[in-house]
Amino acid sequence: MSAPITVALAKGALLKDAVRRFAAAGLDFAAVLEPGNRQLMVPSVCGRARALLVRNADVPVYVAYGQAQLGVVGYDVLREHQLPVAQLVDLGFGGCRMSVAVKASSPYRRAADLPAHCRIASKFTRCAEAYFAALDLPVELIHLAGSVELGPITGMSEAIVDLVATGRTLEENGLIAIEDLFHSTARLVGHPLALRLDDGSLQAIVDRVAASGGSPARAAAAPALSTS
Repeated sequence: MSAPITVALAKGALLKDAVRRFAAAGLDFAAVLEPGNRQLMVPSVCGRARALLVRNADVPVYVAYGQAQLGVVGYDVLREHQLPVAQLVDLGFGGCRMSVAVKASSPYRRAADLPAHCRIASKFTRCAEAYFAALDLPVELIHLAGSVELGPITGMSEAIVDLVATGRTLEENGLIAIEDLFHSTARLVGHPLALRLDDGSLQAIVDRVAASGGSPARAAAAPALSTS
């Protein structure tokens, strides 16, 4: 490709590992990690690529609309937003699980035990909706953008659906996870048309990123009903 390859990188927990994987593929975006960096578009040292620093949820948007040819994003975001991007590599880092959680004092120990039409608070309402529909359990979903743990604590909701990594936040707020929807890791994604028109430059990067650690990614599908 004559123009620089654009890579959408998520700010936050996935950034360091994503930069490390691209460095192994020959693209040095280390400048995005510098404490004083305020640039949202940063060229690689070699000049063959540039990184866009965006929110995790925005990575597949930039890739789907062709403003970035590649991106690194959590599988949870892909499941929630269902945008037309190609999942290329399961990068293996950023592991967490999407879980149903309730107050520790709650009598419910399985999602199927929750009462019909109870309230579920979540940032991931599409994932939650699909999951409870598969259980044939009608619920009222409440979308929250912030700390969903407050839902059960305040009595606004009976349960939450949220990402759980160590479980410490749940424990410190008197909640427990009772069931997992799916596990999530960081994924390398690509713009389908850019991949089809690729002259080999994109595929070479994908191959080198995959060789640095990871496995083929599977496409987002209906929520799996697995228990924790």
